[in-house]
Parts: sequence; structure tokens; C-alpha cells
Amino acid sequence: MPPTPEKAPLSPVELPVLALRNLVLFPGVVLPIDVGRPTSLRLIEEIARRTPAQLLVATQRDAQNEDPAAADLHPIAVRAELLKVVRLSDSRVTAVLRGLERRRLGAEVSREPFLVVEALPALPDDEQVGPDEDPERLALAQSVREAARALVELSPDLPDEAAALLDGVREPDRLADMAATHLELTADERVELLCAIDVTARLRLVLAQLSRRVEVLKVKETIDTQVREQFSRQQREAVLRQKMKAIQEELGEGEEGEELSEYDDRIAKAGMPDDVKQVARKQLSRLRGMQSASAEYTVTRTYLDWLCDLPWSKATEDRLDLVEARAILDADHYDLEKVKRRIIEYLAVRKLAPHKKGPILCLQGPPGVGKTSLGKSIARALGREFVRISLGGVRDEAEIRGHRRTYIG
Repeated sequence: MPPTPEKAPLSPVELPVLALRNLVLFPGVVLPIDVGRPTSLRLIEEIARRTPAQLLVATQRDAQNEDPAAADLHPIAVRAELLKVVRLSDSRVTAVLRGLERRRLGAEVSREPFLVVEALPALPDDEQVGPDEDPERLALAQSVREAARALVELSPDLPDEAAALLDGVREPDRLADMAATHLELTADERVELLCAIDVTARLRLVLAQLSRRVEVLKVKETIDTQVREQFSRQQREAVLRQKMKAIQEELGEGEEGEELSEYDDRIAKAGMPDDVKQVARKQLSRLRGMQSASAEYTVTRTYLDWLCDLPWSKATEDRLDLVEARAILDADHYDLEKVKRRIIEYLAVRKLAPHKKGPILCLQGPPGVGKTSLGKSIARALGREFVRISLGGVRDEAEIRGHRRTYIG
């Protein structure tokens, strides 16, 4: 950073004002500014012929104002030095300015050919700012350096030289201004920092903005890392599945692999409870690792078919009307008083304790005595759907459950 010129005496001086739209120049900072307004062009041409080439740089309250007066500018401005002028065209130049110190806008001196105001000291008594050796100020300055160093390490937009530049600034007030320059702030936030005359208060504002920006970048880095890991995992799985598909085709197991893949959709659409779904996915994972010629393969596949075909998400509400149930049983069957009384007792228990799981009704007897018709009557009384499953010849419950630990043969 070039050496900072000595401060001008803190006495009122008359200086021309360059009004900026949504830009803020801080003391000790070099800033190129595009100039295109006719009054601003006349100001730059006039200042370039002066020695020293100094002016006031202030920020407009309303960026749409084409001809701002002193009252239309923020009260704190910066006395700056014009270092270089680069002419881009007849109606546009780039002025390179270096901020020197804060000044307060005073009374207007003239409006033509450009705005000239009385530049007052930022504070009536400069001692109110406090000494640079204040312990609190030194501690805040050190915290600002550390936060700025962390920001440079995390941000890809900031060069590494920015941290070394801030480390080379020893004055706390200059450090606050230099750090504010490298922050992504709105124009209003920059104006707030510029108007903070007290160095301790300014350091606190800069530290708060630096800490917030560092936390945002840390969270962003965490999210980016998670997204990269997830993407890498999905990409790796896609490659492995493609290889597995090629291997299955070589082994003549391509169609079988596609059939197993259909179980994923069936499990998802079956509406199973979470604990049942977990068991189904575990069995499917085991099934993928089995040889299709294995006897356990068929048992496990049958078990999965049962789990997927059960109507997990379908249910009917029981109609527990004992009078109507008795009427339906009497209408469908003559006599059988003991059986019908036992069925009515069963329905009464269901009505009194609906939250309890009822026992299974088992009707035993030779063919033709009315077991199946009684089941249909019970279903009609309850308002349920009747499903008839023939289990003739089944001698082992494991044949129904499809349990994989059943002995084969």
C-alpha cells in the first residue's frame, strides 16, 4: 500500500464535491471511479489542473438524483486525492482516487460549475476519538485481523495478498476502513461504517460483519462438501449398477435382475409400516446376494411376494351392531344356536374393547355343515370383504409364512 499523505490541518476548507451513486470511498483506500455526469466531468478536469489535486467524495442519499445538492448527500464525506485520470471517451473518464480522511459536509459555497462546500473536521475535537493505544481498541483490531484472515482463507474471491495487506496496517482506524473495503456490503452498510467516527464503534461494526460473513462461508463450505459427497456416492452407485448389469447379462441373469429391481417399487407402493418395510428391504438385499438355484431363494422370494401383496394400506371400519348381526345370522342359518351365540359373544367383546386384538374364530366340522357360509355371514354383519383361501393339503404353517429358516425337504 502506498504511503498515506499527511493529514491536512483539521480546519474548515472549501473543496469541490464528487457525488457517487451507491459507492463509498474509505480513507486509505484507492478506488477507480467511472465518471460520466457533465458536472462531475468538469470537476475532474478542474481538479486535475490543481496542486494538490484534492476534492471531497460523498455518497448520494438517492441514487436517481442527477443534480444533488449538499443536503442530498450523506453528512460524512472523504477528503481524497486524484491520482490519475483515464479518458475512455469524450463523455466518460475513469478517475483513480485515494481517500485521505473523513470530513463533515458544511455549508454550500457554490453550485456552478460544480458543487463546492465547506469541509469541516469530522469531530469538533479530534481527541474524542480516543487514543490508538486503548486496550479495547487494540483487542478489537486484533480480532478484526484474525477474522479477516479467516475470511480470506474461506473466500475464493479474495486474493491471499489481502490478508498480508491487512496485517501491514497498524493503525486501528485504517484497519477498520481497509477491512470494510474487502467486505461484500450494501451501500447503506458502507455508509454506516463511514459515518462511524468513533474508531472503537467502527471496529465493532466491521468485526460483526466479518464474523457473519465467515459463518456464512463455513456453512456454505459444509453444504458444498455434503453435496459433493452425496453426488460422488450416487455416481459411484450408478457405475457399480452399470457394471453389475453387464455382469448379469454375461451370466444370463439380466431379466432376473430386472425382476428383483421391481421389488423396490412394489415395496414402496405397498404402504407397509416402517418396521415391515425395513424387514422387506433386508430380505430383498439378501435375495440379491443369493444364487437363483438355491432352495432358500424361492422361499425368500415367496415371502417377499406375500409382504408386497398384503393390503397394508386398505382397511374397513367394523360395523358392530349386535342386533343386526343376530338378524343376519338367523336369516342365513337355521338353528346352530350355540355357534351363533358364540359369534355374538365375540362381536360383543370387540364392541366393548375395540383397541384389543380379538381371538381368531376357528370353525371345525365335516364338509357341508356351514362353516364357509357362517364366515360369509360374519363378514356381512361386520361390513367386511370376504376372502376365501383354500389351504387343503397344507400341513406346516411355514409353507404359508414362507419362513427362510424352514428345513428344506
